[in-house]
Amino acid sequence: MTRFPRAVRDGAAMFYQLYEMNHAALQPSRAFADAVRLIYTHPLNPLTRTAFGRSIAGAAELFERTTRRYGKPAFGFTETTVDFVKVPVVEEIVWSKPFCDLLHFRRDIPASAKRRNDPKMLIVAPMSGHYATLLRGTVEAFLPKFEVYITDWADARTVPLAAGRFDLDDYIDYLIEMLAHLGPDTHVLGVCQPAVPVFAAVSVMEARNDPNSPASMTLMGGPIDTRRNPTAVNKLAEEKGIGWFRDNVIMQVPWPLAGFGRDVYPGFLQLSGFMSMNLDRHIAAHKDFFFHLVKNDGDSAEKHREFYDEYLAVMDLTAEFYLQTVETVFVDHALPKGTMMFRDEKVDPSAIRGTALLTVEGENDDISGLGQTQASHDLTPNIPAARKVHYMQPKVGHYGVFNGSRFRSEVVPRITDFIRSNPKNARYEKPRVVASRKS
Repeated sequence: MTRFPRAVRDGAAMFYQLYEMNHAALQPSRAFADAVRLIYTHPLNPLTRTAFGRSIAGAAELFERTTRRYGKPAFGFTETTVDFVKVPVVEEIVWSKPFCDLLHFRRDIPASAKRRNDPKMLIVAPMSGHYATLLRGTVEAFLPKFEVYITDWADARTVPLAAGRFDLDDYIDYLIEMLAHLGPDTHVLGVCQPAVPVFAAVSVMEARNDPNSPASMTLMGGPIDTRRNPTAVNKLAEEKGIGWFRDNVIMQVPWPLAGFGRDVYPGFLQLSGFMSMNLDRHIAAHKDFFFHLVKNDGDSAEKHREFYDEYLAVMDLTAEFYLQTVETVFVDHALPKGTMMFRDEKVDPSAIRGTALLTVEGENDDISGLGQTQASHDLTPNIPAARKVHYMQPKVGHYGVFNGSRFRSEVVPRITDFIRSNPKNARYEKPRVVASRKS
């Protein structure tokens, strides 16, 4: 486990402890607010049907929601539609390690159904503060066409110190092991932060002539080269330097959490950073939520709850993973400069020959600027041009790259067509034997 100066660790541990104490201190107030909400929404209370009653209930709910800790959401898939027929979906863990479970959404398609063998898709979810369920819409969109697997990263504050460390190299190790578990002809899709480790893992596997190298690799809104169109996030990392992050944002998990004593980058800090980038929008959204409740606009209020139940659910990252990622990706730009190392191996994207490459960017992405993901094409000169595609989705920001109506209607069909056009890793595809005919 990476250790930090004692003064830094002690001060950070105290800050995290104060955060936990503040949350605990507000518990009675949250319970009272929830009771008030129940009273003023009860059908037997005549004030429930008045603007006054709805205002009291709305204010109580708003207070409770803005002071609670949001737990890990569930994917909640029970069925999907395959060839216009609804089939059950069962969520199962098919591979597991302390910091990640590999989930498979198994579709129970009847054996009698005439069905082609759908490709295997490994979706690598971001390990950047939110849970994998942030990609619920992504999974849902691909379920009808693919055998979908997704990385379900663990909250570092729930992993005991005895489980050991977890850094960027371990992350890449995990990906290589998962691809080996799934076997050949798997298609990997990295969304945002995982673009770099996915790209690195495939580079290493191809350099090793690993037969389990994926058939295709789709990178969406990822920071391959943050020197291109740097965003506020990129500039902050470069201006501050790795020392600033080590001294100011690394804290220790407090007692009595399972990860007590582990050095982490807390999820609540990451969330604060994201919300501060669009603070006016979040304040307006909560104000509108209150007025929707007063006006008894149930649909609009429910949409707000669904979005923020997901958005406000955050997880801690191990300090070593966070710092190594910031230094490698945002400070040193090691991957595009050709200096990135995976343990004692150099990460060489030019080794990729057989894995097809698709990159997707959003026109208005304020997290990963235009061109940052596309840079992977310049780093892979040995992938045939026919197996490399770039697509820029107009009128969407970062979230719209992998979720929303435009994602479903415009991005998903392109990814589906690309994968079906590249069913195998060309390096390991057996040549066709054509029998000669006698004239």
